[in-house]
Order: sequence, then structure tokens, then C-alpha cells
Amino acid sequence: MIEEFLESFNIFPHWMIHGIIDSISTIPFLFLVFLIIELFEHHWAGKIRSFLKYSKKEGPFIGAISASIPQCGFSVVASSLYCEGFITKGTIIAVFLATSDEAIPVLLMYPEYISYILPLILIKLIVAIPVGYLIDCFIKNKQSEIKIEQIEKNEEEHIEGCCSHNITRHKKRDYLIHPLKHTVNIFIFILLVTLILNYLIDVVDITNVFNSANNHFSYILTLFLAPFVTAVLGLIPNCAISVGLVIMFIKGTITFGAMMSGLMSGAGIGLLVLLKNNHNKKDTFLIMASLVLIGYITGLLIQTFFKF
Repeated sequence: MIEEFLESFNIFPHWMIHGIIDSISTIPFLFLVFLIIELFEHHWAGKIRSFLKYSKKEGPFIGAISASIPQCGFSVVASSLYCEGFITKGTIIAVFLATSDEAIPVLLMYPEYISYILPLILIKLIVAIPVGYLIDCFIKNKQSEIKIEQIEKNEEEHIEGCCSHNITRHKKRDYLIHPLKHTVNIFIFILLVTLILNYLIDVVDITNVFNSANNHFSYILTLFLAPFVTAVLGLIPNCAISVGLVIMFIKGTITFGAMMSGLMSGAGIGLLVLLKNNHNKKDTFLIMASLVLIGYITGLLIQTFFKF
């Protein structure tokens, strides 16, 4: 019906019509997924946050497991805790590496790609947990002795995540308003990325441009350069990046390994909180460099040894 309506205007090109229809079809599924995430966040995010404060040894494990669950603001909460000295460098890096941001909700919109969700989560955990513990073994922990007054002050703090959403406190209306806001935001990202990729594939015929290049050069470009570029792009503190990476993978413009490089280094707006609140800029830069390096190596290994 929507396709016939758009075609009746006789002004929309074929690639645009398909992009609009594909994007609109994701709306009900997105809302359902974000509604479930909102309920989980309300009941469990505060408990996980409190547990991380007191769990020094289990920090990287608990942080990575928690971050692997698609939720709006855990990376934001973890960044705030790190800047206040409540969690270690290994824990914050494990959280960032395990964060999937919007990748899982977007993959759920495409039934033929749902099988990639489990490998995505497992790869992130397999990398994030050992890396977190290794960093804590070799780098002196920033975590200091926690004082009661600091805890009380921190409990009262309001932390905002995406969509100006309060992460630490929930109101009844948030159960519908925040999932709705998040659905609209992600739908816009999906629509824009889909339209751009459809144009490049159908009009510019970018696939044939790459295929007509020298085969050896094209292989080297795909194997070594693509994971590095996506790992750097993953640092951009916006959920649009993870949406873009997943849609590019679905459209066949990047490999699973290249997508994983970007998703490994991507921590959503959690990285923005770290940039803003961490007064030690050298420390922030080292964390960002570590994310890019680990993301790049992970993507490279996946492309070299595994076929997805």
C-alpha cells in the first residue's frame, strides 16, 4: 500500500521507495524492543550500578556481561563511575568493548540476520573480559577507597543518557515516552543510512566499482584498511554509527569483521561522558587508542580466520 502510494506521485525513484518502505517496516519491532529494554533498565540497571561500586575483582566480568545487554545508558553510567574513581580502567574498557549500542535491536529487524547476534555478543565478551583483567593486572587501578558521603552524593546524581533520558531515576511515563523517542531517533538513522546506501548501490553502482578494481589491491583494502576505518568511526559518540555499521553489513558494503571492528571500539555516548568528565585527557586518549587497537585486531582476526 505504501509502495503504491509513493509510486503514484511518480517523483520518487525506485531506490528511495524501497529505502522508505524497508525503514518504516522496522518501527513496530523497534518500539517493542526498546520497551523491553526500558523495563529491564528500570529493574536492573540500578542494581548493576551499585554492585559495580563495591566489586573490584569482578568489575570487568560484571561490567562486560551487563554491557552486552542492549540498554540505553549503561556505558554512560560506567563512564561516570570511572571518572569518580569507583571502577577500574579494566572495567571501563571491558564495558566499552562489550557495549553493542543499537546493533542488536537493528539486527532483530532483519530475520535473516538474527543468527549473527549470538556470535556478535560472544566475540565481544570473549575479548572484553580477558582484556579488562589484563589491563587491571598491568596498570595501577584508579579506583580509590570509597567514602560513605561520596556514595550518598553519587546516588542522588541524575545522569542523562540518550534522548535526554534520566538513567538513574525513572518515572511511569518513561516506560512509553523514552521507547517512543528512541524508536523515532533510530528510525531516522536507519532511514538516512538506508537511503544513502541504496543510492550508492543502485545509482552509483559502487559494488561494481570495487569489483572492477585490481583483485589483489581490493583484497588488501578489504582485509587491512576497512577494519581500521570502521574502528576509528566507532569512536564517534553517537548511536547512529552502530546503526550505520549494521546497515552497511546487511547491504553487503562491509564484512562482518569490519562491522565488529567498529562495534568493538564504539561505546555510544558513554565515550562522550568520559571525554567531558575525565580531567585526565591523556588517560582518555589512551582508552580511546586501546579501543581502536583492540577493535582493529579483532576485526582483522575475524576476517582472516573465520567465515561469517
